Amino acid sequence: MTAAPKTRYARSGDVNIAYQIAGNGPIDLVYVPGWVSNIETAWEDPHVSRFLERLASFSRLILFDKRGTGLSDRVSISELPTLEQRMDDVRAVMDAADSQRAALFGASEGGVMCALFGATYPDRTAALVLYGSYAKGTATADYPHGLAEQEAIDEFVEALTELWDDAGGLLNIWAPSASDDPVAQAAFGRYLRTGASPSAVKALTRMNAAVDIRHVLPVIAVPTLVIHRSEDMIVTVEAGRDLAAGIEGAKYIELPGEDHLWFHGDADAILGEVEEFLTGTRAAEIVDRILATVMFTDIVDSTRKAAALGDRRWRDLLGRHDTLMRRELERHRGRAVKTLGDGFLATFDGPARAIRCACSARDALRGLGVEVRAGLHTGECELIGDDLGGIAVNIGARVGSVAGPGEVLVSRTVTDLVAGSGIEFTDRGVHSLKGVPGEWQLYAVKE
Repeated sequence: MTAAPKTRYARSGDVNIAYQIAGNGPIDLVYVPGWVSNIETAWEDPHVSRFLERLASFSRLILFDKRGTGLSDRVSISELPTLEQRMDDVRAVMDAADSQRAALFGASEGGVMCALFGATYPDRTAALVLYGSYAKGTATADYPHGLAEQEAIDEFVEALTELWDDAGGLLNIWAPSASDDPVAQAAFGRYLRTGASPSAVKALTRMNAAVDIRHVLPVIAVPTLVIHRSEDMIVTVEAGRDLAAGIEGAKYIELPGEDHLWFHGDADAILGEVEEFLTGTRAAEIVDRILATVMFTDIVDSTRKAAALGDRRWRDLLGRHDTLMRRELERHRGRAVKTLGDGFLATFDGPARAIRCACSARDALRGLGVEVRAGLHTGECELIGDDLGGIAVNIGARVGSVAGPGEVLVSRTVTDLVAGSGIEFTDRGVHSLKGVPGEWQLYAVKE
């Protein structure tokens, strides 16, 4: 986890705007997040901090919390800031950071702000990068690409209060690839809660949905890059295409993926395009990638068991479970990446060892009266500090979610790699794995 840069304050009218500066690259880059943010808790999320670090590697990165969110002055819900006021906040932050001219990176609703700024202050805008953004919030007959029709937006706004303390539920919408990751859930939940209150978020969502800058787009005359993911779950790809088409000379890049959050999914693809557009070159990715077998385990029916045992006895059982799991991982040369509440994510340098570890742990845990299930997949994984990312991790998690009580379930890739090992399997048929393209043949290890 990277420590947050020093937080400073810029004065915009009578409002204090929190901002930070990271990096010392040759170009100034203002990072404008979408919806809500908190520039200090952002650095506590390994995915967000990694994204910001990469931007700061080729720029002097200036990031801030919009008024009403994060560490900036909160404002009355009845007097929410207009786009014009928020645009002035960008100017105030640039002045405070002694930045005369900067490129702007705007994500989602932040892209709307950036587009307006670029049209209004072309002399202070070196370039625009608009990710997952749109020109009009509400879908109407003359603009079907909006976030949703007004009725659906109203329903979502009313549901936000209940959703605001359910980071897993929100990630399932904003970043399906990370929705099963408890670390990502915890970090995203804290990021949101420290970004704005539920009432403020409801009001901000209504304001963002009311935005319409279609008339501004033809005025934009600065170099512009529009990036969108093809299966974006929040802002449709048609909205991104329409946004790019409305800006003369804009470069449009469409990337695969359904995550709306730019720091989840294949963030390196986005960062590479941004760096090349702003600097003319794309640095070689400094990313550690390894081939590994990932193993996900969890206790079957853990909620019911915890309720039956009570808090103290359940904690004791989890402690014994963790000790036993770590013992088996050590025996089989596995590495515990992280605990998942009532389970583990671990990696192995060989799939046969991973299978034998899963089976051995399952059998040993039965002695504690605990039934576990496990999911295994072998593929390319990305090392993110002490954490692990990449599609192989997502597949392993999804395979584990399909496994039954006491079952060690593996992908076809794993069975192919252990051919000749003497390990036998039962065909469990073809499955669609949530968030993973295609269909997957799965096999259960025979006991």
